[in-house]
Amino acid sequence: MRNLKLDLNFPSDVITDILCQLPVKTLLRFRCASRRWCSQIGSPDFIKIHLSHSLATNSNLSLLLKNWYLYSVELDSLRTATELNPPLNVIWGVTDVFGSCNGLVAVCNSEEEIALWNPSTRKHQILPVMPVEAPKGDLNVKPRRFTFYGFGHDPISDDYKVVRMVQFVGDNGFFSAEVKVYSLKSNSWRGIKDIPNYIRYLFQLGYLLFYRRGYATLAGGALHWVVPGGFGCYCMIVAFDLVAEEFRIVPQPDHVDGGFVMDLGVLEGQLLMICNYGNDFVDVWVMKEYRLKESWTKLFKVSQSSLNRDFGQVMPLAYSKSCDKDKVLLELDKEKLLWYDLRRRRAKTVRIEGAPNSFNVDVYVESLVPLGGDEMDGKTQQPAPEEKKKSNRKKMDDFLSKGFKLTL
Repeated sequence: MRNLKLDLNFPSDVITDILCQLPVKTLLRFRCASRRWCSQIGSPDFIKIHLSHSLATNSNLSLLLKNWYLYSVELDSLRTATELNPPLNVIWGVTDVFGSCNGLVAVCNSEEEIALWNPSTRKHQILPVMPVEAPKGDLNVKPRRFTFYGFGHDPISDDYKVVRMVQFVGDNGFFSAEVKVYSLKSNSWRGIKDIPNYIRYLFQLGYLLFYRRGYATLAGGALHWVVPGGFGCYCMIVAFDLVAEEFRIVPQPDHVDGGFVMDLGVLEGQLLMICNYGNDFVDVWVMKEYRLKESWTKLFKVSQSSLNRDFGQVMPLAYSKSCDKDKVLLELDKEKLLWYDLRRRRAKTVRIEGAPNSFNVDVYVESLVPLGGDEMDGKTQQPAPEEKKKSNRKKMDDFLSKGFKLTL
């Protein structure tokens, strides 16, 4: 066996064509085959080719199940959930996920603890701390504040960005908003000063929708939030362009019946507007050509009768692998996954071994996309999941036994 040699002298383009169709776990193992393969698999050009192939073919997709802990399950099989080991240590064992893009996942424990993480390669980058700047002025009462996050990719500069928006609430309503953007390339934060007056006015009308704790929906190179209506106004979709780093309003489709609760989602990179009409039915619209109002198209309707049960929130996640995309995977009330047959209007429950009883879901693509700065190998430098659980339980026991001090 020691004398066995592999003939790896294939043309480079042939090897690339073969390798780009393989999953990330296999590619990580194949780096040991030869120095040539290791160099080729780790090259920036191959990483981009592999990612582009995965996105174009909807392959290498996984679901991220978020509960007290994080789990991953391959979308093609939906059989077994594998517990993940996120990079941030927390007392209560909870790490929030506020976005994913090109295989990178944005996680946070607080405004001071944020990281970008590639679960496939187990590398991560902890963001520098950027304190929230309190609004200036003579305030008799300490203002309440609400923080909203978003994460995405700027294709022009090929940079990954985290957006943090903080709204301050005083006795007279919203009076200030702070927006900061983190750049992975520079590993630094910068403030966004030029917020249009009409955006500031919208912020003053009411809270941003707390769907998924105020985390943004990424589509068309922009982050999206819903601003609830106020003073007779309808809900509006506010976008933050990651290239221009500016806010704008996204037009909504005409001839949409009123009386619904709006939610946002993304399906195969396209922005979804989800209209929930109580427990009766949900209409799902898709913007086929981003920023073009006329491209809004109603995809499908999910009714209570088709699911044989009452429901609250419905979120489309992915189409089936069939050529005609006759089924769509739905997250229902943060506790169930269903395959919904678009033709027969019937639903079938998906049962995943090892999954928690209730969860939020994000779809992410497994990739080799690297992280800049102080990359760390989660396999060698992070504690194992069971060890981390024991550590978190001990911290929680100490916390409960010693009590805490609330500072006002």
